[in-house]
Amino acid sequence: MEIKKLYCLQCGKELSGYQKKFCSSSCSAIYNNKRRDPRTEESKEKVSKKLKEYNQEHLLLCFDKLDEEKKKLLIEQIEGIDFDLMKELYENTMKPLDLTNVTIEPIEHVDKSKLTLSEREMYEQKGIEAIKENKFAVVTMAGGQGTRLGHSGPKGTFDLGLESHKSIFEALCDKFIEARQQYDTIIPWYIMTSDENNDATVKFFEDNNYFGYPKKAIKFFKQGKLPMLDLNGKILLNEDGTVKEAANGHGGTLNSMEKSKVLDEMKKDGIEWVFISGVDNILVKPIDPLLIGMSIHNKVLGSVKSIEKTDPKEKVGVFCRKDKKVGVVEYTEISDEMAH
Repeated sequence: MEIKKLYCLQCGKELSGYQKKFCSSSCSAIYNNKRRDPRTEESKEKVSKKLKEYNQEHLLLCFDKLDEEKKKLLIEQIEGIDFDLMKELYENTMKPLDLTNVTIEPIEHVDKSKLTLSEREMYEQKGIEAIKENKFAVVTMAGGQGTRLGHSGPKGTFDLGLESHKSIFEALCDKFIEARQQYDTIIPWYIMTSDENNDATVKFFEDNNYFGYPKKAIKFFKQGKLPMLDLNGKILLNEDGTVKEAANGHGGTLNSMEKSKVLDEMKKDGIEWVFISGVDNILVKPIDPLLIGMSIHNKVLGSVKSIEKTDPKEKVGVFCRKDKKVGVVEYTEISDEMAH
């Protein structure tokens, strides 16, 4: 059997058995320097100034050891980082929780059980009109995995253990099918996935023929990411030299909708109202004419709905106003006096 000879890509010298491309590190450096994209080098100089300003210069320490593809990816990642936001987030984690000077007040709300029949009918009619006029859409936040449920796939693909073996996604989709029959309209359903589970989620819907709901009405977009920080506020790197990132959580949903052009699409399609909820809230009523109608009637920018606590000491957060702004006070922040 003839052994194929290999030669150095730079000088042409025959390589020994353990050498793969170059006969020496100097040949490798010369060769790679020749192949450097000048635009990448210009971009490097540009981001270097920003990194110095925010004390994150370490992100480029191994830049010259990366191949061109990785260099371009790293530059793109750095250019996309909101360093002011990262600084603010880090500094907030360093501050001890102090509600001493924060005024916490009950938030104005409506108990739907106390609505009169005429009020309820009026609100629901306004909500139904918005649905039928195609002014309403639903967003389901489904970027997580089912790890805590003992499930290896996307959380929405989890089998609920019913006789029908329906998944969470199918249970939610049933509500859209029911609304289609009830209101004679197709409600757009946007599903926020993540890099980790997007392909598996889309495949799950395709394998199940979108559970009988029109394929064109179900649209997927990916959750945004943020760089990960160490305890000193330094942005972390992966072993391959790129920025280590993680999903930015439910709080980044609107930003993800904007970046993925979902908001632009909704505006173009005349969508005025959007209901957003998590995929694991399978008892939620995403298509709720009463909530939609109340929001429209009261001309508010947004509404939330929740259930009452079982007792004052139940370990759940509650909606409130913090210094006049709408917020949530966690159960760990609620004093005995506040709870009662």
